[in-house]
Parts: sequence; structure tokens; C-alpha cells
Amino acid sequence: MGSAQVDADVKPHAVCVPLPAQGHVTPMLKLAKILHCRGFHVTFVNSEFNHRRLLRSRGAGALDGIKGFRFATIPDGLPPSDADATQDVPSLCRSTKETCLPHFKSLLAELNASTESPPVTCIVGDNVMSFTVDAARDIGVPCALFWTASVCGYLGYRHYRTLYDKGIFPLKAAEQLTNGYLDTPVDWTAGMSKHMRLKDFPNFIWSTDPDEYMAHFALHVTERLAEADAAIFNTLEELEPAALDAVRAMLPPTVPVYTIGHLPLLAEEIVPQGGTLDALGSNLWKEDVSCFDFLDGKEPRSVVYVNYGSITVMSNEELLEFAWGLANSGQPFLWIIRPDLVKGDAAVLPPEFLESIEGRGVLASWCPQEAVLRHEAVGVFLTHSGWNSTVESLCGGVPTLCWPFFAEQQTNSRYSCVEWGVAMEIGHDVRREAVEAKIREAMSGEKGKEMRRRAEEWREAGVRATRPGGRSRANLEKLVADSLLSGGKPRD
Repeated sequence: MGSAQVDADVKPHAVCVPLPAQGHVTPMLKLAKILHCRGFHVTFVNSEFNHRRLLRSRGAGALDGIKGFRFATIPDGLPPSDADATQDVPSLCRSTKETCLPHFKSLLAELNASTESPPVTCIVGDNVMSFTVDAARDIGVPCALFWTASVCGYLGYRHYRTLYDKGIFPLKAAEQLTNGYLDTPVDWTAGMSKHMRLKDFPNFIWSTDPDEYMAHFALHVTERLAEADAAIFNTLEELEPAALDAVRAMLPPTVPVYTIGHLPLLAEEIVPQGGTLDALGSNLWKEDVSCFDFLDGKEPRSVVYVNYGSITVMSNEELLEFAWGLANSGQPFLWIIRPDLVKGDAAVLPPEFLESIEGRGVLASWCPQEAVLRHEAVGVFLTHSGWNSTVESLCGGVPTLCWPFFAEQQTNSRYSCVEWGVAMEIGHDVRREAVEAKIREAMSGEKGKEMRRRAEEWREAGVRATRPGGRSRANLEKLVADSLLSGGKPRD
């Protein structure tokens, strides 16, 4: 078939609903823009809290939308919190699961009663916002669920049930967190790397509590993918083939799986660059673009870029170990330090550190990461291994040093190191000597050269997949034609 561009006279209306966290809003907004370019009227649903944050970070008119692309809000059910800090993730997940559905149904009713937009014809819900399936059934439209993280991460959650059934988790004692138990190899989980260890599974299960909320929540939402009309993943078929085979085997045949990664590259291909739609941004912190002045003055592949993402927090002691590891490496670096990076405290670096890095180290509170990772000066990315950061580094052909913190970041880190060959891991118990040594090896050692070669191969694979004729491009057209424009499953 050709492009699934929709006749403008029969405007379908997609309602896109991300979990209100930075790592979920970013890929959903890219997909929403792509759908708009494929002829859809789009309503993008933010939480009221994040809507206010976006207005602060991007300016009062940033969310006015454009013709056929509007923003709407629903409450997340949480009490007011620090206006410039990431909300507590377990609280956010519990609250959205328990409170959002009636507010979302009310919004859908308003949209369908409006004379300013066409009736809602499909919903694209974040898999973590699985209540969107229930709302879609109520109004008789299809609901595609978008898992915004890795496929291997999805499988890691789905295997929680087996890990519980085998008595491997919950932990028998807190000592198992530190006595080597988590290094136990796990080579029997269908579809996953044969190099997995217990500590490479998403970390919600690392608990002595059999009722740990996030572990059961993650299992609940991942299993609900079977109720969707389609499953969407931001990945390449060749990046996670065994994991995708396992997911397809888990899901009923009525739920097609569409890989449409990598979304940064796909959006570049489809969304007119530099236009008003492209300019709609999703960063919840104000971006510091002055970092490009620093990068422009550096040699190719000479700069260490450091960003722990939107959720990672650390102690001041860990901050200092990273700081002196960076300083002692001798490499120029760009280090993103969020206002809420240090747990319960301000991120304070000593004067002697700041003096030692003068002229070769730049600190910023946030930046346009995709553009930074495409800059020729960046040689390696020290990352928390969130999926967006992993994807963006692959799109830029940049190898990584991984310090996973949360959720399926552990799984992404393991795959980056042993399956994709683009990374080395910094130990959880961070030490400045290890940080310095890993930076030196990544920037100038033989391992670093091989990582860079593999990262470039994955970049090229992403480009091929998202260009006309590529597999991800074809999957997008099938998603639109066969699922989003198909009508919905009947209610039980």
C-alpha cells in the first residue's frame, strides 16, 4: 500500500495520552506529531501539573497548539508539589490508575460534543495509562497502547510472575541486595538475553515485600496490553528480535505489534523540520542552549556528555564521586544537573572542583538532548540508561557509559553492554577512580573504539528503518490503516 495519508474531508481524531512523566511525554508527542502529519486531528492530553510546567519552561504560548493539534488536560489526582521537580513515580502511577478514568471519560464526552473538532475516532494510550482501553471500549473506538520503553524492559516486567512463582522474589532478606545474590545468572526467560542476571530485571522487584506496589502495578499494566487493539513499540525489529518474538507469542493474534522506532528519526522524516508543529516541545525544564557555544569550540568526539535523565536522584557523596571522576579524566565535559538531582538537598559542588574544570567543563540544568547527541563534539554519553536516552544515543551513533537507577533502566543497560555492544557499565557503588577509568577507556581505548563502531552501525540501521521503504516506516502506515482507522473491539 502507499502512504496512509487520510483524506482531509474525513478527518480522524486521535487522542494521545502519555503518563505525565518526561520520559513518556517525549515519545508520545513525537508520535502525535507524526499522526497529525498523516491527516489526524490530534488532542494531546497532559496532566494539569505538567501542563503548567510546560508553560513555565517553554513560554505562555507554547501549548496554544496549531490547527488540528490541540492540548487538553486532566487532573492526576496528586496534591500540589514542587513546581520544578519530578513527581514521585509510585504515587503518580497509583493516582493515575485510581483517579484518571472518570476525568478522561468526561474529556472524551466534551470532545465528542464539540463543534470545533471531529468526533474521536481512536485513542493512543500510554501502556502505563491502561485505563484508556476502558474508555475506548465505552465509546466504541480502537485503542492502541504505546509501550514507551524497551521491548526487553517490557519482557522483564512480564517475567515478574515467573520470578515470583519460582520463589526467586520477593527477597528473603535485605542482605540479598548486597551479598551477591542479585548477580545470579538467569538464562531461562523466554525472549531475553542469555546474559541476564537477577539485577538486570527492572528493579521494582528488588524487595522483601511481597506486596510491593510498583512490582504489581508494572505486571498489571504490561498484562493489559493483551486487551488493546494494537501494541506500539519505539524500537527496531533488528535491535530486539528475540524479545519481539516473545511478546508476539504472549499477545493474542488480535493485537498486532508495530515497531516504529526510532521515533526521533521517524519524526525527522515525516514532520516538517523548523515548522510550527516541529517547534511544539515537551521538555519540562527550561533548556539551556548556550551549551552549544561550548560544544562548537571542541574537537570532534572529545566531549563527555553527562545526563541522568528526569527521575534519577543521588546523594551528595555520589555527586562528588562523579564530579572528581569527570575532572580527573582530563576530558572536556557537558554535565546536566537538574535542580532536583540530589535527594532532599541542593546539588553543591566544591570551589576546588569548579576551579579545576574551568574552561573544559560546563554545567547546565537541562538541554536539548537530541541535538546535543547529534553534535560532532560529543564522544561518549554517561547516562542513566532510560529508553529515550538510549534511543537518542543510538540515533546519534554515540556510545554510552551506563549508571542505571530505576525501573527497566537496569535491563536497558545490560542489553546496551552485552547485546548491542555500545556501552560499558559504571558500578552501582560509584567511585571516582572507576568513573575516570571508564571515561578514558570509552574515549581512547580499544573497547571505546569498538563501542563507537557498533553505535554507528545501529545509527545507520535506524536511518534505514525510518526512510521510505524501511520497516519502521511501513509499520507506521500499517498502524494507521489497519488499527487506528479500523473501528474498535466490541464491548464484552
